[in-house]
Amino acid sequence: MMKTQNPAIGFDPEKWLNLADARLGARAISVTDDWFAEVGRMLQPTEPVWKEGVFDDNGKWMDGWESRRKRYSGYDHAVIRLSSAGVIEAIDIDTRYFTGNYPPSASVDACYCEEGDPNSETEWVELLTSVSLSGDSHNLHLISSENQWTHLRLNIYPDGGVARFRVYGTPCKNWGETSPGQRVDLAAAMNGGRALACSDQHYGTMSNILMPGRGINMGDGWETARRRTPGFDWVIIALAQPGTVQQVLVDTCHFKGNYPDSCSITAAYVDGGTDQQIEAQSLYWETLLPSQKLQMDAEHLFEQELTDIGPVTHVRLNIFPDGGISRLRINGVIDSCE
Repeated sequence: MMKTQNPAIGFDPEKWLNLADARLGARAISVTDDWFAEVGRMLQPTEPVWKEGVFDDNGKWMDGWESRRKRYSGYDHAVIRLSSAGVIEAIDIDTRYFTGNYPPSASVDACYCEEGDPNSETEWVELLTSVSLSGDSHNLHLISSENQWTHLRLNIYPDGGVARFRVYGTPCKNWGETSPGQRVDLAAAMNGGRALACSDQHYGTMSNILMPGRGINMGDGWETARRRTPGFDWVIIALAQPGTVQQVLVDTCHFKGNYPDSCSITAAYVDGGTDQQIEAQSLYWETLLPSQKLQMDAEHLFEQELTDIGPVTHVRLNIFPDGGISRLRINGVIDSCE
């Protein structure tokens, strides 16, 4: 059974963006050695897999980054350009399926580059001091830094394999560059929007609906189990900035026999409290979008249907009675730009 080394108690990765996600633009820009398994594999958004009996020219095929056995002093490392500058909350050095070939320990350094990539003059800061790793495990560690970072250097001692390297945090957008009245997606993950809670996510995760682009398949969305009791399903989103909502897009791309019959949205300007209290608070939010019928595999744009309730910080998308949503866009102007 898969284990979790030094779990970060109370930390939920699903509520944060993975800044080292290759589909968002994160890249490995240098590596000391990736003889057995190409370094870019550890940045893939999918879960690692085991392929029994599969070998390539260099040895056993592994889903991650794996260096050769080191026969001299030193250690291996890889430099990662994050998808955007961001504040990092936690790092997961995932060694799943690496058992006799995982690194005994690792550390992480960080730097901030206003432009381009680090060079010989770049100042690196130790973000995660050397920690012991367990094989075939999540190795999740909280990060106590409020600084913004653009690049990370994963050091493994002395060599070995890492299935996935995930960097959970909040992307940093320069909102000062937003023109007064400029419409932006207040819920977009790349702008800092976060999915905080949902009633159910049996088939797809709630954070998917805030990702860029349209979903690539049904798995790249949020889908609940078939409801067999009265009620409805919902997901709560913390907006990147307080703002006035002017337009909503609900996309059921790829959901055909399992899209919700209808949806509605409630919202509020939440001042104080914690993410853990948000579910109870949402019971009393105002209606932003009254109930609207949905269609299969389609984008639904709502503008005239919205109720003017002023600036909000959080929204709750309600789907009736259950089903799947691919993407949610909450377009509006940030409060300070009105």
